[in-house]
Amino acid sequence: MVDGPPAGDPCLFCDIIARRRPGYFVYEDEATVAFLDLYPVSRGHLLVVPRRHVDRLTDLSPADHAPVLRGLIEVCRRVGRLAPDYNVAVNQGAAAGQIVFHLHFHVIPRYGGPSPFGPSPRTPLTGPEAAELVSRLGAA
Repeated sequence: MVDGPPAGDPCLFCDIIARRRPGYFVYEDEATVAFLDLYPVSRGHLLVVPRRHVDRLTDLSPADHAPVLRGLIEVCRRVGRLAPDYNVAVNQGAAAGQIVFHLHFHVIPRYGGPSPFGPSPRTPLTGPEAAELVSRLGAA
């Protein structure tokens, strides 16, 4: 089951899933595939990709939530063979660093080096900022 992007809109990951482009696969099930990132942040950096093409996590159908999460969890277990610590990340949108617009999770083994996400200055959240954000995002 590979549901690709709209006709004429090529997707690198759909091509890899369909074996039209090479990939170093380490896991496959009915809903997901996982393959090595060709530009890894660390040794063993994997991408976990749903077979069904969606651009963003919020586009994933409810029926695919559990199967995709099961695949992601299995891949995390396998990454534990390389390193006990790892990051799981998803970039949503160009401003967030998404380059391939097919939902994918990065599973990045950590070997004690600096954060793959780079340092960024952090300032404390103020009460007025928190109130405005809670208002916009919806209270728990």
